[in-house]
Amino acid sequence: MAVVQAEEIAVGQISGIVDRDIDTDALTAAVYSDESGALLTFAGVVRVHDHGKECTGIDYVAHPMADSALREAVAGFATRAGVHGVVAQHRVGYLGIGGVALFVAASATHRREAFECVSDVVEWVKANLPVWKKQYLADGTYEWSECP
Repeated sequence: MAVVQAEEIAVGQISGIVDRDIDTDALTAAVYSDESGALLTFAGVVRVHDHGKECTGIDYVAHPMADSALREAVAGFATRAGVHGVVAQHRVGYLGIGGVALFVAASATHRREAFECVSDVVEWVKANLPVWKKQYLADGTYEWSECP
């Protein structure tokens, strides 16, 4: 694994869209700082039920601009007062139940800044990131989600 410098993390260089399993341990370690009093992570995973329907997996598809949009957004969140590092990766491709689709990690001086940063990144992704999901259902059908 390449060494990631703190200034790269601050501008979101390891954030983005990925087509492989998200290495949650590496991302968590990347935002760690001796100056931080809080290190917070969020993993959005594929669940077995969605809106009362049994799900067997999801295929995520991203618009070509999604990667740069996520990197830009993370770079903005990294400039917040008290935040020492923040990363976010969203997976594309097929994921089965329990697969990590979105991972966000942030370190900050205090817990409030870390909680707010992670929450705000997740909400930004849900509201703005052009990623669609093709959800496979247990009855053999599928549904496409609406994209923000």
